[in-house]
Amino acid sequence: MPESGHSIAAHYDGAFDVDALEDWAAQLRDNFPGDEVSLGLVFTSPQFFGQAVELLEILRVHARIPLLVGCSGGSLVANAREVEQAPGLTLALHHLPGAKLEALHFSQSQVDEADSPEYWLEATGVEDTNGWLTFVDPFNLNAEAWLPQWNASWPGKPVIGGFASGTLADQTSQVYLNGEVYDEGGVALSVGGGVALQSVISQGCTPIGETWTITRVEQNIIFEIGNRPAYEVLNETFENLSDTGKEKTRGNLFVGLVVNEYVEEFHRGDFLIRNLIGADPDTGSIAVGGTVRVGQTLQFQRRDARAAGEDMDELMHRASESLNGNPVYGGCLCCCTGRGKNLFGASDHDAGLVQHHLGDIGLSGFFCNGEIGPIGNDNFLHGYTASLALFVGAETQ
Repeated sequence: MPESGHSIAAHYDGAFDVDALEDWAAQLRDNFPGDEVSLGLVFTSPQFFGQAVELLEILRVHARIPLLVGCSGGSLVANAREVEQAPGLTLALHHLPGAKLEALHFSQSQVDEADSPEYWLEATGVEDTNGWLTFVDPFNLNAEAWLPQWNASWPGKPVIGGFASGTLADQTSQVYLNGEVYDEGGVALSVGGGVALQSVISQGCTPIGETWTITRVEQNIIFEIGNRPAYEVLNETFENLSDTGKEKTRGNLFVGLVVNEYVEEFHRGDFLIRNLIGADPDTGSIAVGGTVRVGQTLQFQRRDARAAGEDMDELMHRASESLNGNPVYGGCLCCCTGRGKNLFGASDHDAGLVQHHLGDIGLSGFFCNGEIGPIGNDNFLHGYTASLALFVGAETQ
């Protein structure tokens, strides 16, 4: 019988106190079943910035963690809890049987140097991977340049994670690798061997109206949809809504772009959600916050608390069913800072849904300044999204 993986996660809500932290880390490790720890994930509030190096060493020694990866977050996730805007840290310990784990720090200078897909294969030393878990500094790394490079280097492999959050006023955040603290670049964990990463990317929208084909576009300006003025199609879609639907949609309208046109029917998760940033009735055009192309399928979308809840619930249900009874070895949840209480009116929504569908899997995570995850075979930067990475047996993929 194959060895079973498992995880444990907990939240520490005290101040920086060496003795208290040593006892807490040791107790968490003592509560971990007999197997060795393969990986630790740590997420800290900005209150620990000044003591981050010492904090990492305490956790590594007293929880006996051979590989520790993480970052700072203004709000934290631990199991079914979302601890918003409060000091503390979350630590998860994972036993991942058969996994090949390799972690590294990467910088903006490397992004600038990268001139071919082979660059990152050589720089990381990773040629074969089942996927990446990544935490990125949002202030000192051009992720819009970096992520396409990794898509090209490891085509079809998921890159899941988020932008570290911290102190917005002075634009500081931290990313962690073992005992090192970085205030720039990113850290990345390659998951290979007998463990894979399964993603759930909930962009918080529900489709409205019909699907359409884009027939005339210039850069991010769509002039025609279905050979009609794009503005006319947008207006018609809105006017066909009920009075209640109009009220919900006003100010919450987005564009969904299909990434994989070879799917026979389009459902939640098939669309890349992008902002509708402008509409011009004179030219009949609409402007989208992203790249669009002729022939691409489009459907307008509504984002609000109810739509976001339905989207997350359905995608979690689908993910649970796709496991076919295979165990989940743990998970990492990266939520947009615009979710949580800000969107749902109460904490614990996204983390609670993960636990509801998958049980107590040992979930850790944080609230992000931007999320990373796949739609179709490519990875994208997202907003207002819950990006979940699940550690699962490679045979489930």
